[in-house]
Amino acid sequence: MKRILIADDHEAVRSGLRAVLEQRADWEVVAEVTDGGRAVAAAIESQPHVAILDFSMPRMTGVEAARRIKDHPLQTEVLIFTVHNSGLIAQQAFEAGARAFLVKSDANKLLLAAVEALLLHRTFCTTSCVTEFDRGAGANGERHHELTAREQLVVKLVAEGYSNKGISAILNLSVKTTEAHRAAAMRKLEVNSTAGLVRYAVRTGLVEA
Repeated sequence: MKRILIADDHEAVRSGLRAVLEQRADWEVVAEVTDGGRAVAAAIESQPHVAILDFSMPRMTGVEAARRIKDHPLQTEVLIFTVHNSGLIAQQAFEAGARAFLVKSDANKLLLAAVEALLLHRTFCTTSCVTEFDRGAGANGERHHELTAREQLVVKLVAEGYSNKGISAILNLSVKTTEAHRAAAMRKLEVNSTAGLVRYAVRTGLVEA
């Protein structure tokens, strides 16, 4: 039996994925979670063959969750699932260790093929993401890539409305360290306000508009 984990903060999406996946008699959804932190914990506990991670989850992106899953000695292959057909996100996903990238609008026709590819340890990418991935290598992609994983996570939490103190509690950091990450991100992105960070987070898909 092939074990699959689903991480998405929308119940309707999780239910839809489960319905499609369980058309296969030898596939079993062993865990459903609502954020990236729970996805990492569930992957360690259930050791699924495939983890399907939404990119825009609360507190931790699917890409950061993928990176943390890959830090453990697991055989889990990761699929990043997103509404954003973005070369920047695709680039992040593959650099974090994910082997598949699927846009949600393609799920009905490509989800099963994507999971089948992962079960064979093969790479899979949404049909149009190759072009978008190439575009992501341009100036904006380079700027995005300059942010560290922790800086991206801080920017995401800022965009979700958390204060420096709240971010520090979530990430188990000192407020001073959080402020340093925030300042570094603002410097790299050449923005001078919280609104600038929010616009960046929305534009690049770190959060949903």
